[in-house]
Amino acid sequence: MAEKSNEKLFTEFPPVSTQEWESVIREDLKGADYDKKLIWKTIEGINVKPYYRSEDLANIETTYVKPGQFPYVRGNHEKGNHWLIRQDIEVCLDKPTDANRKAIDMLAKGVESLGFNLCNECEPTLDSISRLLKDIDLNQVEINFTGGFATAKALPFIVKYLEQSRFDAQKIRFSIDYSPLTSLTLNGKFCCDNDASFEGLVSVILAVKNFPNFKVIGVNGHIFHNSGSSIVQELGFALAMASNYLTVLTEKGFTVDEVATRMSFNFAISSSYFMEIAKFRAARLLWAKMVEAYNPASAKSAQMRIHAETSRWNKTVYDAYVNMLRTTTEGMSAVLAGVDSLNVLPFDAPYAESSVFSERIARNQQLLLREESYLGQVADPSAGSYYIENLTISIAENAWNQFLKIDEMGGYKEAFIKGYVQDQIAEVSNKRDTNIANRRETVLGTNQYPNFNEIADAKAVSANAVTRKASEKPADAIALPLVPYRGAQAFEELRYRTDVSGRRPKVFMLTLGSLAMRRARAQFSCNFFAVAGFEVIDNIGFKTVDEGVKAALDAKSDIVVICSSDEEYATLAVEAFEKLNGKAIYVVAGDPACKPELEAKGIKNYINVKSNLLETLKQYQSLLNIL
Repeated sequence: MAEKSNEKLFTEFPPVSTQEWESVIREDLKGADYDKKLIWKTIEGINVKPYYRSEDLANIETTYVKPGQFPYVRGNHEKGNHWLIRQDIEVCLDKPTDANRKAIDMLAKGVESLGFNLCNECEPTLDSISRLLKDIDLNQVEINFTGGFATAKALPFIVKYLEQSRFDAQKIRFSIDYSPLTSLTLNGKFCCDNDASFEGLVSVILAVKNFPNFKVIGVNGHIFHNSGSSIVQELGFALAMASNYLTVLTEKGFTVDEVATRMSFNFAISSSYFMEIAKFRAARLLWAKMVEAYNPASAKSAQMRIHAETSRWNKTVYDAYVNMLRTTTEGMSAVLAGVDSLNVLPFDAPYAESSVFSERIARNQQLLLREESYLGQVADPSAGSYYIENLTISIAENAWNQFLKIDEMGGYKEAFIKGYVQDQIAEVSNKRDTNIANRRETVLGTNQYPNFNEIADAKAVSANAVTRKASEKPADAIALPLVPYRGAQAFEELRYRTDVSGRRPKVFMLTLGSLAMRRARAQFSCNFFAVAGFEVIDNIGFKTVDEGVKAALDAKSDIVVICSSDEEYATLAVEAFEKLNGKAIYVVAGDPACKPELEAKGIKNYINVKSNLLETLKQYQSLLNIL
């Protein structure tokens, strides 16, 4: 433990008490509700205060833990931040040489950890594994096989290759993500009888007994995130999975050291920057405490091995270059939190097989964080932050409560079969979907600030990429599976429908009256309709209604949106509506007090900040026969 320091800094400034701060804040609020104005109520159920002070650290013991010390909240390394730069490769074992060639190229360009994602149909052989791993220095490079049960099928051949190789078994770092509970979660069933009884886990652990750094059990928290869960749920459910494995395997005769050291935790990283830093710190804390309860022979058995991958849930098909910005901040939060390895997804991952360019950018994002931003130099730089330390404890407490509820049900397997996990995630994902539909949550370039001129290339983007799959229980399933999706898909499907319809409806801004109001409402309306891929025609302003209506008709507009002030709508909106005479769909921008009078005149369509953007645009597509 680090020694507490009583040294006071900046003594030339007089101290200001919390009570004094609060007094000034409440005075500035002028009677407004403090909680509603200043307390951030996160979707995780955490209330985040507007500021934190040193007194908020008083009861947080982990603040004084050093890096590399139990319970590893500050990371597994005593000095520095040695994360591995990882990239994944899709592998067809019928053509292992192609994947090997790509892997060698990646290693030459800065990658330190390779992920080989095996196809479900792959039938591994010693020859295919040998050709896949040819010329890769396995004492220097970490190798990870993903693909669920396919990796278990490949394991005997991997082990045989390693036993025949010249590499030091003590230095080899390998993993497969064999995880029966992941199969249950994504398919609603186990892939085989061995999975249901966890006997397959026994086999894979015994298979690698001579390789101490070979992880064989994948705890895949990212599947919850990519199905729309909260950060707390992702962590709580992942811990429940891991606990289920610990319980079963220790009952089968393994020690906690033998089981815990064979696990690798795989998490996603969302755009909630500080929350994600705190999540990874909380994850290590909780796992260490959980393993400690089993009395391990070595404290290091309680270290959580974390692989992080940037979120798939928040990535977009439209304005896809924005994905680079998302993955950069996500990568930063994971690195600052001290993950062991990181995979930054290429920006085009949501809709295409990654290109040489997109893979290069993704790889260089990590290299930039390490080589130019020096984030590899300091272990846990967020330590001592009043805000992050408190977030860490809040997330840990909430995730632990989630874990305890599952434990009371008999563990993860039983809770999932009962539908508890699915219901909990659905409750959160539905809220997130609603927030996106109403623009309470912004998905840049998709539901807000779209690229007006972008049209999806049908050769590059398929309908499958933008269509969310329905959650259905297969006939032979024992539970309803989770279906990963992206939050943007509902809007992408909407816009894609316009793009492939063969026409771009024209939306004309009929700007009249008050300069400030017409400009503000025209900008709002342009963004509103551009989200659906409609062509928007903005205008500075018209002197008369006649001039504006004539311009709208000359432009062969499908929709005409009048943009003015509430006061002027009483006359201008009615006059324009009558002169347009049904030759285009007529829309009023705003929610004016005179709306009942306008409706009495036959004006039916209104858009404003309270509109459900998604449902409203679907209605306009229907009116325009874009089906």
